[in-house]
Amino acid sequence: MRQQRQLACAAAGRLIRGLGQHPILLSAPLALAALGAGFAAQALLRPAPPDGDLLDALIAQPTQMARSAPQARRTELDAALAARSIRAERAAVPQASGRTLAEPAAGPALALEIRVALLKLSANPRLGASGPWSLSDRSGRVLQSGGADQVPALHALLASEPELWLQTGPGDQLLADGRPYDGRFRLLRGGGGGVQVVNHLALESYISSVVGGEMPSSWNIEALRAQAVAARSYAMAHMARPADRQWHLGDTTRWQNYEGLRNVSGPTRQATASTAGVILSYQGGIVESLYAATQQIVDEAHGHLGASMSQNGAQDLAQQGLRYNQILGHYYQGASLARLQAGAR
Repeated sequence: MRQQRQLACAAAGRLIRGLGQHPILLSAPLALAALGAGFAAQALLRPAPPDGDLLDALIAQPTQMARSAPQARRTELDAALAARSIRAERAAVPQASGRTLAEPAAGPALALEIRVALLKLSANPRLGASGPWSLSDRSGRVLQSGGADQVPALHALLASEPELWLQTGPGDQLLADGRPYDGRFRLLRGGGGGVQVVNHLALESYISSVVGGEMPSSWNIEALRAQAVAARSYAMAHMARPADRQWHLGDTTRWQNYEGLRNVSGPTRQATASTAGVILSYQGGIVESLYAATQQIVDEAHGHLGASMSQNGAQDLAQQGLRYNQILGHYYQGASLARLQAGAR
């Protein structure tokens, strides 16, 4: 699966080059750094135009606001955007000798929400929850509610509503074709009368699942930590340059393998929590960190693009005693580690 994704991505030439400063993000811009050969051949695309979805994704929102329907409290969100921004907090010391990347200072994690299109689902997925659920319109008005043994009636409502929101209570999970998911579901009309499901969830929860979907959770914790940072950087790049106006990226191997809570375990949570907010940065920008299963695939799929991590190679280095920042420094030479933080200039 990972091999298919990497080859497909290379064939499609999906390396994103850059994003200029957004007028409302007043501190360091969240740019995407190109991964040219040795990071030398950097080239930026034109700055992206103002995008409300982009700002929604990149702002650290209070929990209550994050759970509300997207249009319900727009004025308050705009005020929050004017008062906050995101900056990448660089390590206080230069890159250490050799290939060890200096770790950024500790700080609170940034509460970001990512939007993942669940493209692996059937056209008419069976949706529900492990406990009580509610189905609301975009204003937050509850249209249906039910329990774990009940299934929401979607199609009649989607015929008259542009979108629906399916949510459940704390401690319970949403279900889609039998798979458990964190966060909430945004339901849109799909092609051919089907339903398009977009999973809105906390970025760190998403990363914890991707780590388990991209590496065996039994692998060395330092390899898992390196994977967490690479996956977070890749996700942030797509939050800045969404694949679609309704979602940031998909759940298939064209992007990163995501299967909800199925791949989450103690080690993947540990790897994610211990690197929370840490990304790969280059000249103040976010690196779209490419990776593949083996060095052979890295060379075949990404050789013309530049830096990329071999996942099996990361495990080998971890088994030799290297820490995650040394593993990342081995593969992404010239990059640095940064921590995403919220704050005004």
